[in-house]
Amino acid sequence: MREDQWRAVASLVEERRRALVVQRTGWGKSAVYFVATALLRRRGSGPTVIVSPLLALMRNQVDSAARAGIRARTINSANPEEWSTIYEEAESGEIDVLLVSPERLNSVDFRDLMLPKLAATTGLLVVDEAHCISDWGHDFRPDYRRLRAMLADLHVGVPVLATTATANARVTADVAEQLGTGAGEALVLRGPLDRESLRLGVVELPDAAHRLAWLAEHLDELPGSGIIYALTVAAAEEATAYMRQRGFRVSSYSGRTENAERLQAEVDLLENRVKALVATSALGMGFDKPDLGFVVHLGSPSSPIAYYQQVGRAGRGVAHADVLLLPGKEDEAIWRYFADTAFPAEAQVRGTLSALADAERPLSVPALESLVDLRRTRLEIMLKVLDVDGAVRRVKGGWVSTGQPWVYDAERYAWVARQRAAEQQAMRDYVRTSECRMEFLRRQLDDEEAAPCGRCDNCAGSWAPVSVSAASVSGAVKELDRPGVEVAPRRMWPTGMPAVGIDLKGRIPVGEQCSTGRALGRLSNIGWGNRLRPLLAENASDEPVPDDVLRAAVAVLADWARSPGGWGSDAPDAIARPAGVVAVPSRARPELVRSLAQGIAAVGHLPFLGTLEYVRTNGAQMAHRSNSAQRLRALSDAFAVPGELADALTRTQGPVLLVDDYTDSGWTLAVAARLLRQACSGQVLPLVLAAS
Repeated sequence: MREDQWRAVASLVEERRRALVVQRTGWGKSAVYFVATALLRRRGSGPTVIVSPLLALMRNQVDSAARAGIRARTINSANPEEWSTIYEEAESGEIDVLLVSPERLNSVDFRDLMLPKLAATTGLLVVDEAHCISDWGHDFRPDYRRLRAMLADLHVGVPVLATTATANARVTADVAEQLGTGAGEALVLRGPLDRESLRLGVVELPDAAHRLAWLAEHLDELPGSGIIYALTVAAAEEATAYMRQRGFRVSSYSGRTENAERLQAEVDLLENRVKALVATSALGMGFDKPDLGFVVHLGSPSSPIAYYQQVGRAGRGVAHADVLLLPGKEDEAIWRYFADTAFPAEAQVRGTLSALADAERPLSVPALESLVDLRRTRLEIMLKVLDVDGAVRRVKGGWVSTGQPWVYDAERYAWVARQRAAEQQAMRDYVRTSECRMEFLRRQLDDEEAAPCGRCDNCAGSWAPVSVSAASVSGAVKELDRPGVEVAPRRMWPTGMPAVGIDLKGRIPVGEQCSTGRALGRLSNIGWGNRLRPLLAENASDEPVPDDVLRAAVAVLADWARSPGGWGSDAPDAIARPAGVVAVPSRARPELVRSLAQGIAAVGHLPFLGTLEYVRTNGAQMAHRSNSAQRLRALSDAFAVPGELADALTRTQGPVLLVDDYTDSGWTLAVAARLLRQACSGQVLPLVLAAS
C-alpha cells in the first residue's frame, strides 16, 4: 500500500478519526475504504455506508467490493424493487457495504425510517466524490449537504472518510471543515495530482464536420478502447450514428440512455467489445476501467477541474494513454445554455417561500410551478438548497415551509457565479497555452508540486495528427447536413392551472391536440444546431429565411410525407396532405417566420392561409424561459384567430402546417394548435426551424 493509503486506514480503524483524502484518479482511494471496512467488520463494527453520486460508479464499486470478498449492495433509482430486501439485509448485518445515492438522503421514507437506523449502526461512513459537498466546487450537488445531518447523528467514535480527486485548496478546506463539525479537526491527506501515464494534447479544427472526420480517420490509431465525450446528448447521438455509419463499434451513453442499455454499454467497454463509448458527463466520476487507452473530447467542458476528472478515466492500469481535446466554436454557446442553473434571484426565492407558507397542505414541484416563475430544474435545485438551509422540508406529498428565518447569501452566490466564469476562462487558456498542459491542470487544482510533465504536446511536441482528407470531411458534412428531428406534442395540461384562474387540467382533448411535428434540428446538435444558433440568437437581425435553410425545411417535409403515417404513405392511419400553411406571430423575428411559412407554401403549392395574431402583446415575452405552468399562464389568452384566417380554415377544413422559428417547452405550439382546431382546422402539423 502507498504510505498515505496506510495512514488513512490506520486513522479510520485505530484512531476512529474523520479523514479527507484528496488524491489523483487511479491512486487507489477505494482501496482505503474497502480495507478499512474489512478490518472494522472483523472487530464487530456495523456495515460501511458509502454515499456515491453516479450509477456507473456504484456498479464499479459493487464489483470491486466483490473481488475483495466484501458483500456490497446499492440503493438507487434503478433498483427500487430491491430496496425492502436490501434494508432487511442491512439491518440484519448480512452486508458489509451499503451504497446509496445522495438523492436518497432526502427521500421521505429513507430519511425518516432508514437513515436514523444507519446512523445508529454504521461502522464507517464514506463520502465518495466529496467535492460535491462544496458549492465552491465545479460539481456542487445540494443533496450532498444533507450529510451534515447524518454526520451530526453518528455515534461518537464512528470514523468518516471523504475522498475526491478534484478539489482545489478552497474546496478542500470547505469539505474538511464540514467533516470536522463537532468531531475535532479532520485529517487531510493530499497528494500530487500528476498522472504519469497520460499524454495530453489539443487538436484545433475548423468545425464539427472536421472533428467527426478526424475521428473517423484517426480513431483506430488511438490505443485500446476509450471514451469520446460530447457536451450534449444530441451531439453524442449524432457522433455515435456517424461513427457507426463509418464501421466503428461504438455506443452512445447519456442521461437519455435506458438503464439496461447503460449497463450493456459499460460491460461492452469493460470487455473491449467496443472501440469507444460516446458519452456525456453521465459517464464521469469514478468509472473504473484500468486499461482505458484514450479519452477524446468533442468540445471543451466549461471547467478545467471537470476536464481533469474526465480525462482521469484513462491510463489507470496501463503505462501510456492518450488524451485529446477537440474544441469547437459552439462550446461557449453550450456553456451559456447550461449556465441557467445559477441560484435564483432573491425575489424568486422569497416568492417560493411565501407560496409554501401560504399553502394549507404540502405542495409538489408541479403545483409550485403554477405559483413560481422558475423552470423545474432550477426550482428543484433551489428547494434542495433551502432544505439544507432549514427553510423548507420535504414531506409526503411535496414540500412545506418550516417557518424558520432564512438569509439570502447574495455575496456567496455572486462569488460562485464569478468562479464559474473564471473556470470558463481557464478552459479557453488551456486550449491556447504554450506551457505544459498537465502542469496547467494541476495548478487549477492548487497542486503545489505541479511541474512540466515532459509528455504533452507542448512539452514533447505535437504528436496527434491534424490532417483530415477532403473525402472524410465531405462525408461528415453530408451526415451533419441531414435535417429533421421529431417534435413531440404536449398531451397533458400542467398541474395547478385552476388555482391561478385558468380552467385547464388533465389530458388535452384529442380534438384539440397538436400532432407530432418536425424541426430542422436541435440547438444542441453539432450539425444543424451550429447553423441555427446564430440565426436565432437574441442579437441576430430579423431577415428573410436563408435559401439553404428553406431548402432544408422542404427536405424535412418531403421526408415527413414519406414516413410511416405521413401523407405520402399508404398506411390506413396516414394523415391527409396539408391543405394550407399558417404562421405563428413572432415579435423578435416576424420576417424570418413569415418568409419561412410563405416559402414553404410556395414550394409545396399550398395556400398561405395567414398568421395568428397577438391579442396580449406581452404574452410571449412573459413566457420566455419560464416553467410549463407559467408559460401556459402567459400564453393561454395571448393569441387569437383573425377573421380572414378563420374563414380560410372553414373553407379548407383540412390539416394545416403550423410554422414557427423555435420551440422550447412546446406550449406555444399547443396553444396555437388548440385555437386552430377550435376554428375548424383539421390536424395541426408543426414545422419549426429549431427545437431546444
